[in-house]
Amino acid sequence: MNPVVVLVGPMGVGKSTVGQLLAERLGVGYRDTDDDIVAGQGRAISEIFVDDGEPAFRALEKEAVRRALAGHDGVLALGGGAVLDEDTRALLAGQPVVYLSMDVEEAVKRTGLNAARPLLAVNPRKQWRELMEARRHLYEQIATAVVATDGRTPEEVTQAVLDALELKEA
Repeated sequence: MNPVVVLVGPMGVGKSTVGQLLAERLGVGYRDTDDDIVAGQGRAISEIFVDDGEPAFRALEKEAVRRALAGHDGVLALGGGAVLDEDTRALLAGQPVVYLSMDVEEAVKRTGLNAARPLLAVNPRKQWRELMEARRHLYEQIATAVVATDGRTPEEVTQAVLDALELKEA
């Protein structure tokens, strides 16, 4: 059992919104590994970061992605940092992965000064740019297709993903 689509990209790019729209249009289920972690831990991701640290969160994330890839046949959205793990990237090889991209100004507009995003707590613009410099090549490495989200509605991005993967609606 493999997902129909796996969405990757930075925080705030719209993976959840587009993922839900895609699932609806394809007639399949939607799953978000961040939601899986929150449900499994009974606390917010920001709390896990603060209480246990980023390495503990990344271990939870790695396991959540592994389980979701093995047990979900719909649309799957991964947390922004999931691609940092080498084993996770290996699991994504051969999967229909779409990297949703956006530029820094759009990212700051969308994420703002959101305290629920622990990696952007200090200087959002600078932090986001640094995160993207560290991650962009990883997103591109595993992506079957890249879809830019800048200046597009969630519906337009959803259609671009369907077109990029040549998926037929339900």
